[in-house]
Amino acid sequence: MNTAPISLEASTFLLQWATGGMLLGWVTTRRREVSLGYGWMLRLSYGPLAIGGVIAGFRYGSQLVRDLATALVAVTIIISLVSSFVRRSAGVSGAQQEHDRRSERVAAMTGIERESTTTTPGREFNPSLDLIPVLIGVVGLIAAGLSAAHSGPWTDIVSVLRLLVGALFLGAVTNAMLLGHWYLVQPGLPRRHLNELVDLLGKIWPFEVAMLLVPTGMVSVLNGSIDDGWGGVLGWFWVACALTTIVLVVVTKAALKERQYSAVMAATGLLYLAILTAFGTDLVARAILDAGVTTASM
Repeated sequence: MNTAPISLEASTFLLQWATGGMLLGWVTTRRREVSLGYGWMLRLSYGPLAIGGVIAGFRYGSQLVRDLATALVAVTIIISLVSSFVRRSAGVSGAQQEHDRRSERVAAMTGIERESTTTTPGREFNPSLDLIPVLIGVVGLIAAGLSAAHSGPWTDIVSVLRLLVGALFLGAVTNAMLLGHWYLVQPGLPRRHLNELVDLLGKIWPFEVAMLLVPTGMVSVLNGSIDDGWGGVLGWFWVACALTTIVLVVVTKAALKERQYSAVMAATGLLYLAILTAFGTDLVARAILDAGVTTASM
């Protein structure tokens, strides 16, 4: 039986989180209906995470390609933030068109005309800029995955896929929670944006769990082949986190079917819990399995 102390590369995890968060941020902002402030919030959240990843890499164990990619992710997020702020006067065309559509509907019912806002000064911010740090981050995650695995092609593939799928998983649950809060700032925002992120989270979940189960995976922890250092408790804690996450996704989707505005706030509260269980799903498994790979290679 292999005994594996808990171990986790903080720099890799922060790069993973920032990369997934920016990609899922683009999924929402690409429709140009969510106001610019939401994008600012995401960039001001994931930019510091990437900076923290650079610091953690140099402090706790550097990997050149990963750390260089993480630094470039931070820089390109800042560039995207500055570009969005400079072009803030142009607004977002989709939100303006939705505003005019609703105004026309009100005017048709009440006879009260409202001024159109579809004409915007200057060039609008291009959400595709947010994909640049994502592409760079993917390169860094691939390098980190290959660096962490030392037991042949299968281990390399599994290691890389765990990081890439995990990035999507963490980004989806984090952005869904943040977007749920954004409805307080932009209450007229169509609910389909939040539904889209919750649906994506539910679709990513099976791949996340599957990648953590494939050999050498959490099955080895559950059957005792790998000692989690807690007598198997952490393995069953992981099972509880994984199952609770998908249950919360299902309940959140059910809440969003309600017509009342309070349903969005209820869904956001559920997503708070989903963040805890989703991070438990990814981090507990990664900490145990990464340590197991390190122990086996010694």
